[in-house]
Amino acid sequence: MGSRRKARIIAFQSLFGWEMNRVAVDELVQFSWLDEERREHVDPETLSFAKLIVAGCLENLDTIDAAIRQQLENWDFSRLARVDLAVLRMSVYALFFQKDIPASVTIDEAIDIVKEFGSDDSYRFINGVLDGIRKAQESLR
Repeated sequence: MGSRRKARIIAFQSLFGWEMNRVAVDELVQFSWLDEERREHVDPETLSFAKLIVAGCLENLDTIDAAIRQQLENWDFSRLARVDLAVLRMSVYALFFQKDIPASVTIDEAIDIVKEFGSDDSYRFINGVLDGIRKAQESLR
């Protein structure tokens, strides 16, 4: 597994935890929840990329959540599964603010992560929402 994938998984797990506990960003990006053994196997670049994703998501949360809400038809935002929401947030952050990463890579990564951590049908939902956001962004160009 590549270091960026590891970083995305750490970011996803952090955002999932943040949704439950709402700890301060400074505390969250220290990744103190990682056990010592796991932390030893994560290189500083990976943690740095994860930190960028988490801090960027929370800094731009209103914009990110508004984009997600626009894609939800007949579904209430508050009813989103927390796993799906965390994956969507980090992926929308990438689509909006990490222009050096192709949208197809962002969407593929989101699908792979949600297949591992989400429900059986989560990947279809994530794909639909992110593709809608991608298309909306392209129409603005």
